[in-house]
Amino acid sequence: MTQYVYSFGGGAADGDGKMKDVLGGKGAGLAEMSRAKLPVPPGFTVSTAVCNLYFQSGNQVPSQIQHQAGEALARLEEKMGQRLGDPQNPLLVSVRSGAKFSMPGMMDTILNLGLNDQTTETLAQKSGNPRFAYDCYRRFIQMFGNVVLDIGKNEFEHLFDSRKKKVKAKYDTDLTADDLKAVIADYKKLVREKTGKPFPQDARQQLAMARDAVFCSWHNARAIHYRKMNNIPDDLGTAVNVQAMVFGNLGDTSATGVGFTRNPATGLKEFYGEFLLNAQGEDVVAGIRTPKPISELKDVMPDVYQQLHTITSNLEKHYRDVQDFEFTIQDHKLYMLQTRNGKRTGPAAVRIAVEMVEEGLIDKREAVLRVDPMQLDQLLHPVMEDSSRNSLQLLARGLNASPGAAVGTVVFTADEAVVKAKNGPVVLVRAETVPDDIHGMEVAKGILTSRGGMTSHAAVVARGMGIPCVAGAGAVEVDEHRQEMRVQVNGKTTTLKEGDWLSLDGSTGEVFAGRAQTKDPDLSSGHLAKFMTWVDEFRTIGVRANADIPRDAKVARNFGAEGIGLCRTEHMFFAEDRIPHMQAMILARTEKDRRKALAKLLPMQRKDFAGLFEAMNGYPVVIRTLDPPLHEFLPKREELMVEIAVMKATRRPRKKIAEREELLRRVEELHEFNPMLGHRGCRLGITYPEITEMQARAIFEAAVQVAKKGVKVIPEVMIPLVGNVTELENQKKIVVQAADDVFKKAGQKVHYMVGTMIEVPRAAVTADKIAEQAEFFSFGTNDLTQTTFGFSRDDSGKFLKEYQDRKIFKDDPFAVLDQEGVGPLMRMAVEKGRQTRADLEVGICGEHGGEPSSVGFCVRVGMNYVSCSPYRVPIARLAAAQAALSTSKEEAMRTA
Repeated sequence: MTQYVYSFGGGAADGDGKMKDVLGGKGAGLAEMSRAKLPVPPGFTVSTAVCNLYFQSGNQVPSQIQHQAGEALARLEEKMGQRLGDPQNPLLVSVRSGAKFSMPGMMDTILNLGLNDQTTETLAQKSGNPRFAYDCYRRFIQMFGNVVLDIGKNEFEHLFDSRKKKVKAKYDTDLTADDLKAVIADYKKLVREKTGKPFPQDARQQLAMARDAVFCSWHNARAIHYRKMNNIPDDLGTAVNVQAMVFGNLGDTSATGVGFTRNPATGLKEFYGEFLLNAQGEDVVAGIRTPKPISELKDVMPDVYQQLHTITSNLEKHYRDVQDFEFTIQDHKLYMLQTRNGKRTGPAAVRIAVEMVEEGLIDKREAVLRVDPMQLDQLLHPVMEDSSRNSLQLLARGLNASPGAAVGTVVFTADEAVVKAKNGPVVLVRAETVPDDIHGMEVAKGILTSRGGMTSHAAVVARGMGIPCVAGAGAVEVDEHRQEMRVQVNGKTTTLKEGDWLSLDGSTGEVFAGRAQTKDPDLSSGHLAKFMTWVDEFRTIGVRANADIPRDAKVARNFGAEGIGLCRTEHMFFAEDRIPHMQAMILARTEKDRRKALAKLLPMQRKDFAGLFEAMNGYPVVIRTLDPPLHEFLPKREELMVEIAVMKATRRPRKKIAEREELLRRVEELHEFNPMLGHRGCRLGITYPEITEMQARAIFEAAVQVAKKGVKVIPEVMIPLVGNVTELENQKKIVVQAADDVFKKAGQKVHYMVGTMIEVPRAAVTADKIAEQAEFFSFGTNDLTQTTFGFSRDDSGKFLKEYQDRKIFKDDPFAVLDQEGVGPLMRMAVEKGRQTRADLEVGICGEHGGEPSSVGFCVRVGMNYVSCSPYRVPIARLAAAQAALSTSKEEAMRTA
């Protein structure tokens, strides 16, 4: 019979740390710690498979699994010498979620389950601490009411805060046992009002309801959103961990805390974390109270501190990775509640990988595989200029929870962040964030909280998302009702309202009023520089950048680009001093007039190309000839009609009106019903060969000019939108003739290639023919995706999100390469092209060239390079190295 329930604790476990697929990350960690005979409260894990079976069975747990869970509960009761629901000797448990991949705060937890009116009185008598017992019961009712009965957490908090206000209690711990009994009465009344039923008193019914609620939390809105953000599959499911309770809220001899074996924000090797005396675990992560640094535990309970430090250090060595751990201290006795590989920022991930190699814990190969390529984006975040730090008003200092500079306008709710972020950068300001804020946190440039610590929800999630965050800025008073934040600065109150500019430095924890200036970080030294040299040791394909101007080319080189994979010449024509000549060329009715306008553009293009060649000294530069339809360079038809009507109404000169009317006629002539499939790309060059000729002359004149300065120039001329080899043959003749003319006149040659973009299915299918003329292929996957799917790239945004929400598409195919549909066309083109031309150079220059899974596909089909935006070059380099390592591992396994 299939095993679905696994026991742990008491120095033994049914599972182990390698069983994350089955037990989830939390359950696997508990099993592994139990096997290592660490102090783990016993319990059992209901496997992730049961989550899917639960939904498949109409939100019911199959009877055979309920039987296994009953047996596991009986074993737990025997170990503890207590029974769930026993009025005289009650067993209390926690019920926690635990997916394969860490999803902090996204699913639900219930503590103190098993309490009811009777067992609470028993707990009060046995502990000799009535306040503790009533505190546990009120917490349980609130958690159960919120998670299982779907009563808003804020409704419980309102009742709790009202009691504190009534008795003038500053802290939760100031409430007496009688105060807490009053709170319990209020909570039970709320439950009856909201559900029409009394609070459940049957402990086994409580457990079944809590288990089902945890399964259901897999599909709550915040969990779905988090999985989508982090590309976590929806079908993994969550495990449910049922564990005997230990209590950190028994008084000042007890505590609870969370920590990391290294700093998750910076990567510094330090014992890092926070704790609270007389508290339960949710108090730390929820940010309700600002906890103390874990270093202070050494002063309060030195023996426990040393034991905790030793255990967690050994766990890091065992797992060979940073550990994120949770612990509870009950009457000076330490219990470990969790260990898992810790989430960390991009800068921390790189530093930890490098230093663990230096310490001999891992090798360079494993270090390269440890860092998520998208995390490198965080190292490219801007940092605050010193001039802004000196000129702006410093409002407050909090905890440097997630590094980087963030500048934006203030918003106070997650919903408002989503709305306002569409019009500009926003900084989300909250007293403390909650898991339901995830959608607003995702779009914010930065996050500021007035409460909570380095392991609060805001800090953990912000670090995982790479968003700058300052947490626990206690001087900031957040008034969400009035939508303002207030800070006392030098005895005066400074108030910022929604829409005011705010700047955060997540690296220092500083908060500034106003709009700071930022600068790009220095990537030429330190841990990242060393890490990227290891990356390049394993990488098997080149990485180029898409760049149209010398400034972008220089940025790309600084990030390690090995050439330009796409220069879009049309972007150069939109400059203010060029668009009039471009429009004159379009309006021209004869070739002579077109050539006259093009002659004015040629020296401008030549200068642009020369700048690119100089910036890429010794590296190839792929220049695409004109691609978009001509109407894109002209005013919109509707705008012209309005302009002409206004000119007539205001009696503007007739000559001026006639000029605009002629422009309108030309716009109407060029109008197309589907311009993306219309008169563009090589079709323009065939219709107007003088355009291709001008661009080719500019390329080769610039190449010769720069080569004479001693710079190595490698131009590659790319003809777009070819679907038939004869189209390429036509355009190649023009390019070759222009090159011959320029080289003859200059008395100097440079080596060059002529190739094409593969961006329509026919080009892929006939790649063997096209390779007779093309010396290189570059996949334009933006167009290849739209022509393969039959989607308009400009219009598909209206329905693609719904496709993803309805699970028709897992990803947006314009963001993540469709390896099932577009992929086979690309593989076919590579194979057929190289059958004709063995040394055919093949690359990709669409947006997919910087997306990690797409880069992996490019490695597997044997491309020579990928090309992406300059700021994604480090990401593509790492993704390419990881793909090469994965490919070599697969090959080794096949041959073993």
